[in-house]
Amino acid sequence: MRYTVSAPDVPMHAAIRLPASKSISNRALILHALAHGRQTLCNLSDCDDTRVMVRALQGNPEHIDIMAAGTAMRFLTAYLSVTPGVRIITGTQRMQQRPIRILTDALRQLGANIEYAGNEGFPPLRITGSELQGCEISLAGNVSSQYISALLMIGAVLPKGLHLHLTGCIISRPYIDLTLKLIRDFGGCAEWSSENSITVYPGGYRDVPFTVESDWSAASYWYQILALKGNEERKTGSGESPKGNEEETVELLGLFPHSYQGDSRGAEIFSRLGVHTEYTDKGVRLTLAGTPVDRLEEDMVDIPDLAQTFVVTCCLMNIPFRFTGLQSLKIKETDRITALIAELRKLGYAVRSEQDSILLWEGERCPAESAPVIATYEDHRMAMAFAPACIALPQIRIDEPQVVSKSYPGYWEDLKQAGFIICH
Repeated sequence: MRYTVSAPDVPMHAAIRLPASKSISNRALILHALAHGRQTLCNLSDCDDTRVMVRALQGNPEHIDIMAAGTAMRFLTAYLSVTPGVRIITGTQRMQQRPIRILTDALRQLGANIEYAGNEGFPPLRITGSELQGCEISLAGNVSSQYISALLMIGAVLPKGLHLHLTGCIISRPYIDLTLKLIRDFGGCAEWSSENSITVYPGGYRDVPFTVESDWSAASYWYQILALKGNEERKTGSGESPKGNEEETVELLGLFPHSYQGDSRGAEIFSRLGVHTEYTDKGVRLTLAGTPVDRLEEDMVDIPDLAQTFVVTCCLMNIPFRFTGLQSLKIKETDRITALIAELRKLGYAVRSEQDSILLWEGERCPAESAPVIATYEDHRMAMAFAPACIALPQIRIDEPQVVSKSYPGYWEDLKQAGFIICH
């Protein structure tokens, strides 16, 4: 399947009901299951990752296929280790190439019975759940925060709790903090006991009602759209919309100023690209304000899921950048560093990487393809980050656009609502 996406030719006024946070939904589901909860979880994300998690938790099947859902693989591996029964958990071919040894080794140190049902160090896994007697482990702080969160969430149901020591540089700390806040929301007790150590106390969880907040990662694409719209308007030389001086606005419903989500920091970074955020009683209202910076440098170790959004945006706005802290991008749905470089070359931008953790661009250009087609690599964020490129180009073609179902199933419909033209 392929979509051809064209931008609105009139000023945009959109009110978007964002999807619920996938990060919060998936953690809440695990904590709810560990609490043997009967209360309803409200506003759960309607995305692939969450659906496979719900399916796995509802029926306790012996064979669990989580497809391309990396979060589900990591969280369920820990959950199944403390849940009685023997189960095999697997996923897509790409999922079976994504390493999981760091997590399985940590769980084995706690006493988990986990076997590799295929290649050593990779899914599928055969897990025999039991009560784990271990209580103390060390883990490198620069691994995916999902490994850390998976361990923290089962900590409260271990007889002795869990003392987790993180060594070296800790990446994605906001995601760890998100997990700790949710553990406390569900009646657990967890805290940073030192700068690099976390203690989760034994005692389990309570069955509590819970409502999931909207997704700040999904919000980033609407910030991107408005930033690119503003850039095109500035090219007219008047600061006005090409179709008049009517103000462009986007309302994003269900977002809050004191969010649990680390990706809410994207609002501040986009303010440097000319997008103003006003909080309302319904969410946020985005407008164009100010002059974008001449250059953007940012450590994204805490917000790696926003990297694709900002890389594409800055290229199309002709803003040189240097983004560091991107080491986790190599083990996402695809190798996002390689994928970004390859697809941006199709648009004429020669982005470079350094040390497998830095993306930078000093304005270098290369020959652009006349009719570029963006490959998505089974990665939802590739599709969503590149679709707004149609604002700066006559149009953009996106291959396998259905991948957005992983986190934002209504993305294309929301674009249509905002005036974008999408042809199959």
